[in-house]
Amino acid sequence: MDPVSKVSDYRKLEESVTLSTVEGPLGASGSDGASTELFTLNMGPHHPATHGVLRLLVTLEGEVVRDLKPIIGYLHTGIEKTAETKSYWKVIPVIERMDYLAYFFNSMAYCGAVETLLEVEVPKRAQYLRVIHMELNRIMSHLVWLGTAALDLGAMSMFWYCFRERETILDLFEQSTGQRMHTRYFQIGGVIEDIPVGFAAKLKYLTDEMPRRITQYEALLTKNEIVLQRLRNVGVVDEKTLLGLGVTGPLLRATGNPWDLRKAAPYCSYDDFDFKIPVGTVGDNYDRYRVRTAEMRESVKIIEQAMEGLPEGPHITEDRKIALPPRHELATSMEALIHHFKLVTEGFRVPAGEAYHPIESPRGELGCFVRSDGSSKPARVHMRDPSFVNLQSLSTMVEGSYIADLIATLAMLDPIIGGVDR
Repeated sequence: MDPVSKVSDYRKLEESVTLSTVEGPLGASGSDGASTELFTLNMGPHHPATHGVLRLLVTLEGEVVRDLKPIIGYLHTGIEKTAETKSYWKVIPVIERMDYLAYFFNSMAYCGAVETLLEVEVPKRAQYLRVIHMELNRIMSHLVWLGTAALDLGAMSMFWYCFRERETILDLFEQSTGQRMHTRYFQIGGVIEDIPVGFAAKLKYLTDEMPRRITQYEALLTKNEIVLQRLRNVGVVDEKTLLGLGVTGPLLRATGNPWDLRKAAPYCSYDDFDFKIPVGTVGDNYDRYRVRTAEMRESVKIIEQAMEGLPEGPHITEDRKIALPPRHELATSMEALIHHFKLVTEGFRVPAGEAYHPIESPRGELGCFVRSDGSSKPARVHMRDPSFVNLQSLSTMVEGSYIADLIATLAMLDPIIGGVDR
């Protein structure tokens, strides 16, 4: 490396942490006339407490946060633009990678938008299989959140407990899809394969065991004095402020607003299931913890109902111009072979138009906008990322609190801040 560039790099690093002297807090003179130093600190973009690639420009007065500016863009992968260069059915693996903790939700939002444009009817069995995998994915995402958030509070054992159950869920994904993560299981028109033999029994074990595991988590945390002092009445934001920022999901429900798209605008047969929407009262970090923990219990109930009432029938649309034909037909049917060749090489054409498909992801409203120009590739793909929107509330949550509370609030805000970039 050029010695001059190395010196300049060190200079930039030094300048990123500055001291400024003003009269009193944020310019106000103290009672004794003494000046107050404001310390500007870069938290990130590789701080271990952020769980993703995020930079926070924090202005401190002692240990009190006076100003905070989230700075994103360190993980920009150009996924939306990449999607415009691929056939519709080949976009799914790219879209899934926008969030490595909620990949089924990413593919569901995209497939739902394309299915709306195609006016294709997804078989009932496929809808139930989608619900089962999405709710498993919701539990898995919440487990990663709980484990890493507890780790930020000093509870290391919780991390291992949560990841123990996460491994069981990933084993189920591997059994049904062939992959633990980024499964490409959801397809336009349904799912790629039916569940294999043995999947139902292993899932039954999880749904029987999970409520007891959640009770163990709550026994360790809910009345823990350290947790109560770190979370109660910390990071409080009222419902009106969050609605003004467009915040949805557990953050909004923690304030007492029961908005959940699974109930407000049912999709994928969610109206067939009986479940509750957990809400808080204060809108602090403790309510956010309680809401997400309760959501895991409700997800277990949905999975049990979906497995008990799993309909018979195909797992994907039988329209051979949209879905790949079964492999056993390729050796006996020339039409099936032609459809397979055309879909793999050219894809299928989608009628011109545009559609937006919103769903309830573990972080809030995740929506996908797709515009078609009539070709076999989307003219525009845009995702409404809940993490990106939710991050706007962080400054309001932490201003005036201690820097230690900033760490706890960031952990309670979102399990994957890296998901704000695309």
